[in-house]
Amino acid sequence: MPGRRWSHGIHQAVEAKEGLKVQNESVTYATITFQNLFRLYEKLAGMTGTAETEAEEFGKIYDLDVVVIPTNRPMIRQDHGDMVFINEKAKFNAVADEIETLHAEGRPVLVGTTSIEKSEYLGELLLRRGIPHDVLNAKQHEREANIVRDAGQRGAVTIATNMAGRGTDIKLGPGVAELGGLHVIGTERHESRRIDNQLRGRAGRQGDPGSSRFFVSFGDDIMKRFSPDWVPGMMQKFGMTEDMPLQSRMVTRAIEQAQQKVEGANFDIRKRLVEFDDVINEHRIVIYGERNRILEGIDTRANVLGMVIDETDAVIKAHQQRDEGGIDQLLNELREILPSEDIPTADEVLDLGHELDDEILDRAEDRYEATEAMIGDESMRKLEHWLLLETIDFHWREHLTAIDDVRQSIGLQAYAQLDPLVAFKREGYDMFLQLQANIRKQVARTIFKVKLAEPPPPQPAPSVTTSAGGSQTENTTSASPAGAPEGVRAAPVLAASTAPAANALRTNLGEEGSAPAKAKPATNGASPKLGRNDPCYCGSGKKFKKCHGAVA
Repeated sequence: MPGRRWSHGIHQAVEAKEGLKVQNESVTYATITFQNLFRLYEKLAGMTGTAETEAEEFGKIYDLDVVVIPTNRPMIRQDHGDMVFINEKAKFNAVADEIETLHAEGRPVLVGTTSIEKSEYLGELLLRRGIPHDVLNAKQHEREANIVRDAGQRGAVTIATNMAGRGTDIKLGPGVAELGGLHVIGTERHESRRIDNQLRGRAGRQGDPGSSRFFVSFGDDIMKRFSPDWVPGMMQKFGMTEDMPLQSRMVTRAIEQAQQKVEGANFDIRKRLVEFDDVINEHRIVIYGERNRILEGIDTRANVLGMVIDETDAVIKAHQQRDEGGIDQLLNELREILPSEDIPTADEVLDLGHELDDEILDRAEDRYEATEAMIGDESMRKLEHWLLLETIDFHWREHLTAIDDVRQSIGLQAYAQLDPLVAFKREGYDMFLQLQANIRKQVARTIFKVKLAEPPPPQPAPSVTTSAGGSQTENTTSASPAGAPEGVRAAPVLAASTAPAANALRTNLGEEGSAPAKAKPATNGASPKLGRNDPCYCGSGKKFKKCHGAVA
């Protein structure tokens, strides 16, 4: 999967093991749960044939009611009781026996398995018995549609995993309805009743005849988890053998109760995940709301100037001590914000006394207005927009990484008799306040160190000598810096290389601050010989047919 990498050092470990170049850890730019993604829509609704068993989750997570709509035609499918066997070997032999019997009658059979391995194991059993069949396990993408289409034909035997052919309307072939329609066999009960119902629902659609039956053993995963260890031994004492199935409504109800327990446990896990993400979602709403306002072109002057004033005020209040060491620390901190000519001397600090705060804040505001007058209102607004977006994005990425680390370890709070969710809310709130402080600090300490450089004069177009002795010219255009406001031709150059925003900017623009033009090879009038689905030669990352191949 190009572009996808495992996190938490797993990918680096595999690269080291395989002797590849170990690349840097991937950085999370944005994250959201499916539940909160769906909640972003103004209107939320859906249709599925198996929602009734999950009505509680739809109600609690999305505040949606589940309404059962009657089928278009009466459902006449026969759902037989479960057949319970002492082990998996006996179960699969019984499945093969039933398939062989129905195949001899000409009835089509669809078998559902829980894994590719089990589908292939059952396929081997049928192969030994000489029963023709198709295995549908998501490995045969090209043939999948044809296999599903023919699954309802007379004598067809199809083995499918959960993901294959789900929700498909299998049409019955000529004469199949008279034989009883499609028969569905489940080789194991799933953790969710929804999946069982999806499998059953492939038969008896639109009033067609059909039937279904599940084969279960005490070796199945769900039975291992929820049935006592002594049950198989007790069954053997009662005389139950591999060839003797147990068919009991009590056992079927017990299995369904086990499924409900698993569904409840999985729902609690998903609900807990949403509760934790709701904490981050509050942060997400504030940050993305601010970004959207900037992208929509709001006047950011008051916002940025306010950050400068607040940060300057915070620095002064943090250094109230007026001895020699305290004054030096104060002046050093102020130099991070204001140009040198606006920094008072040590004697001026002592002379101003309690009026120092007002004096420094006045100088900061005067410097802001002077910068604005020098480069113009329009350029200042573009500069503010760019700086805010760069700073917010950088610190938001850092915040996501940090809060994810806290989230991974917050469960340990339970040992101290604390609710991990409550502890996470408290930690998350403190971290969000720190995020806002970091954004303010970065903007205030960068705004006076950014200068708009004039773009270099356009270079003459290079000449490319052709084999015929003539010359061919190639036009190049300079690209705008990534993240820069629209219309900014001149690239902002930062005087201070210590700022994260400066480092991010130089990554985009290069050390000289000029945006690098995308290299395009000389083609001598013809495009390279590439397939339509190959990556384009220009390095855009797009397929050739979607890039230069579209205009070739």
